[in-house]
This record gives sequence, structure tokens and C-alpha cells, in this order.
Amino acid sequence: MSLPLQGRVALVTGASHGIGAATAVELGRLGAHLVLTGRSQGGLEETDDAVRALGGTATLLPFDLAKDVDKLDPLGPSIVERFGRLDILVHAAGVLGTLTPVAHITPKDWADVVAVNMTAAWRLIRTLDPPLRASDAGRAVILTTDRARHPRPYWGAYGATKAGLEHLVQTWAEEVATTPLRVMLHDPGPVNTRLRTTAMPGEDPASLAQPADVAPAIAALCLPGEAARAA
Repeated sequence: MSLPLQGRVALVTGASHGIGAATAVELGRLGAHLVLTGRSQGGLEETDDAVRALGGTATLLPFDLAKDVDKLDPLGPSIVERFGRLDILVHAAGVLGTLTPVAHITPKDWADVVAVNMTAAWRLIRTLDPPLRASDAGRAVILTTDRARHPRPYWGAYGATKAGLEHLVQTWAEEVATTPLRVMLHDPGPVNTRLRTTAMPGEDPASLAQPADVAPAIAALCLPGEAARAA
């Protein structure tokens, strides 16, 4: 079996369930050593079991991207110190917040959604940019949604933070355009995840793609070789 990511190190956020977990399994299958973050220790262990069942390896870092800043800011140097490199980032973590009219969004809910969907991404870029640039084929794939570009009633906090995330990531992509690092946005479309179920409780899960269905396309963006700079 071909292992195109053998010897490479990949960080996956939101890896305790859903698209992050499925993408981690796919990257592990392709040979990458995984550094997995998520809020659920149990969920990360389940992902780890799935990775190891396919012959992959993983290191688990359970923490909250919004609250555990003391763990987030030194993440890049810590990964390099332990593994000698970082080649791939897949940022799949995100929160929905409360679906409510803009005028009814509470300051706490606004702050929580901004902290995860925007501020955590900015902190990740700050700490991971140096090792990703140092890789001969650095790849950063940040998941997004059409809500960033198509406003919908009651989705104000989620949509606004995703729009901000897209602008931030596209700016980063332009800044590294002359380096080997490729920074990409990826919208997997409607997928049967916990976030989707919360937002659309009456939707038939069977009508949606499953996380394992979209993971190969995300993993393909992480392979060495030419890739789109941003989607």
C-alpha cells in the first residue's frame, strides 16, 4: 500500500468526532503521524483506536481551543520539539452557537462563537506558521461553510465568524504564496455531523454525506505536490 504521507506530521483539530475524526483516520491511513486535538478525551481515544486499527499512529492532546490558551500558544514549538517537524494542519473545529436573531445574540454566546471560530484559528496560524513554512510541502486546510457567503436568518454569529475566518485564511494564503506552504479553505458541503444535527434537527441524516465520505477529499489536499492555494 502506498503511504504518500509517511514521515510527515499532521495536526487535526476537532478530531474527537465528525469530519475532524474521519479526516484524521484518512491521514493516518496515508502514513502521517497525527497530533489530534479536541475537547473530548473519550472521542479522541475512539479516533485513536480507528487510526491504529489501520496501522497509523497518533498523539492525543485534549484541550479546548477557546479556553486553554496556555496550551494553544506554544503548540507549534512543542510539536517541533517532540517530532522535529509539522507538515499539515487540518482545522476542523468549530461551534454553532445559538440560532437566534442578531438583536437577540447574548454577549456570552457571541464571545464564545468568536473565540472558537475566529480567535482560535488566528492563534493556530500564529503558532503553526513557522513550522508549516519550514516544511518542504506544508499544507493548511481550514474547513468552512457556505453560511460565510450566503447569510441566512438566525445564523448571524456563526455566519459572521465563518466569513471572518475565510478572510483571515485567504489573507494568510496570499502572504505565503511565494513559499512551499499552501493554505486552503475547503467547504465539504452538507455533512451528517453533530453541528448539522443541532442546526437542522428535522433533517434526514441518510440524505447527507457522512464524515467518512468527505474525508478523502480533505486528505487529498494535504498531499505533497501542487494544490490550490485557496478554495
